Amino acid sequence: MIIQSNMSPEGIVKVWKATAYIFIKFKIPINKQSLEKLVKDQTLLSLLLIELNSRVGSSAKTCIDGG
Repeated sequence: MIIQSNMSPEGIVKVWKATAYIFIKFKIPINKQSLEKLVKDQTLLSLLLIELNSRVGSSAKTCIDGG
């Protein structure tokens, strides 16, 4: 599964505990709001998603649409 902007930090950390420090680094609260609502800057959102997916070993190459 690839981490996407419609997911919440709380849900992400629940599944991948190792991502918690990334949210702390980017100063993003670990709550139930989606990343797209919490992070308004698209460049920052893209960087965050790249770092999160890198941490959990997910990419478009390792995942298929819908799962």
